[in-house]
Amino acid sequence: MKALVTGFDPFGGDAVNPSFEAVRRLPARIATLEVVSAELPTSFKRALPKLRALIKREQPDIVLCVGLAADRAAISIEKVAVNWDEARIADNDGAMPDKPIFARAPAAYFSTLPVAAIVDALTRAGLRAEISMSAGTFVCNHVFYGLMHSVNRAAGTKRVLHAGFVHVPALPDDSAADRAAREATLSELTDGLKIVLDVTRQRIKGN
Repeated sequence: MKALVTGFDPFGGDAVNPSFEAVRRLPARIATLEVVSAELPTSFKRALPKLRALIKREQPDIVLCVGLAADRAAISIEKVAVNWDEARIADNDGAMPDKPIFARAPAAYFSTLPVAAIVDALTRAGLRAEISMSAGTFVCNHVFYGLMHSVNRAAGTKRVLHAGFVHVPALPDDSAADRAAREATLSELTDGLKIVLDVTRQRIKGN
């Protein structure tokens, strides 16, 4: 069994993006699950083609995309992706779209991860976690919707892809006094992603 896990590159003038910093610290294996980590560009134009190429190459059973939600304090397991791009800041290519992601496509898709079970497991592990009903309208939602659009278009095929999106909070300020706090936060985020993957692995194994 294999999982593809992605984070994003830095954007908005930040030096690092906690989503990929947490993702790249994942081990290569979690129990029976092989883990492949990759970085996506924070770009409306380039992110989905790269994700599709990674899925085609890796043929994963699970796809977990991770992004930054700097205004949140908890690990947010996203439940719904919407068919709309609307950017209040430019992406890394300078784009600020305001339009549907795909014409004549459904307004929304649901995650196929075991969302409630994941939040319960994270909470029991002492991590702050929540179910989120909005992934926003920036590149994170763009990737989430595009991923689920692909999954739903492939419905009925032999491979059942378990896919979804997680938002992680920002790190403490990058100052000498807070470096230990940043490391501790990154460790917690990576531990949280391990739980997300393991709960999903167990759900697939039980089916």
